[in-house]
Amino acid sequence: MDTLYPLVFRDNFFELVWGGHRLKPMKGLPADDLKIGESWEVSAVEGKESVVANGALAGRNLSSLVSEYKSLLLGEKVYKMYGDKFPLLIKFIDAADDLSIQVHPGDKLAKERHGCFGKTEMWFVVDAKEDAHLYSGFKSPISKYEYRKRVEDGTIPEVLQRHDVHAGDVFYIPSGRVHAICGGTLVAEVQQSSDITYRIFDYNRPGLDGKPRQLHTDLAEDAIDYSVYDSYKTDYEQLVNKPVGVAECPYFTVKILKLDRAFHRKLFKYDSFVVYMCLQGDCTIKVRSNRGFGEMPEIRQVKLSKCKSCLIPASCADIDVVPNNLSGRTRVLEVYIDNKNYNK
Repeated sequence: MDTLYPLVFRDNFFELVWGGHRLKPMKGLPADDLKIGESWEVSAVEGKESVVANGALAGRNLSSLVSEYKSLLLGEKVYKMYGDKFPLLIKFIDAADDLSIQVHPGDKLAKERHGCFGKTEMWFVVDAKEDAHLYSGFKSPISKYEYRKRVEDGTIPEVLQRHDVHAGDVFYIPSGRVHAICGGTLVAEVQQSSDITYRIFDYNRPGLDGKPRQLHTDLAEDAIDYSVYDSYKTDYEQLVNKPVGVAECPYFTVKILKLDRAFHRKLFKYDSFVVYMCLQGDCTIKVRSNRGFGEMPEIRQVKLSKCKSCLIPASCADIDVVPNNLSGRTRVLEVYIDNKNYNK
């Protein structure tokens, strides 16, 4: 068994009817005519799995590594909770056009209907064009009867809360919340490892194959949280060289690091793997120690530029994040499962 090390993965792009042309150039790849809507950065979803691109484990998919390395990769508590299933799905999403209005089921409903996790997620807006917006939650009370009528007549957007968006905005989307990313918005998304989406309304447009995309009106009806909340957008402090929490729940914790110097992160106390997503600038992730699990890995560091990500195994979650440009413009999203305060 090879010693684990910071893992980067091969590009894993998906063309979608609403996709754009920003993700490949942002990753330093040539532009093309494909409408790339999503880049799956870290995935163990069957058939759409991440494949290692660096080091001795290159060519291995994420699920096989979880099965082999177990708690060394996931963390003891995470492995106890999830076994050989990697629990998160990490993406960048480029919406040139509006995504469908949709909702995701919670754990109980998803397990009953699909035998899988539910889907709670969060969005960090990486870039937004002028007048970009999204929908999250209801702005006024709505009954199941009115929901069905508005889906039928195409007026469901009228009862949703519209949010104008700018780079740096954060939205937490618990399962059951109706939502849609709209055109001109590029987001980093952290979610439970589930590919279950109930499409409520899709503007009567055809898919890439020219056929109408399937709607899930009936399935969505019992998955929706019809409550109206005071606020749907997450406020957070704008600090430099200090981790700032932007999303915290039993499924994941997400922090933003805005750095103009090297920053040490020793995260063994959370007993979890860690994912870093570079949102702005570029940086180097350097492993300091591996918690006594054998020898230090041969690969101890990886470089990340904008829209690139890496997975730090739990066994070496003692790292330095080092900006390569000390201008204060390096911004990194840090993702892990907080077993210290949740899931005790």
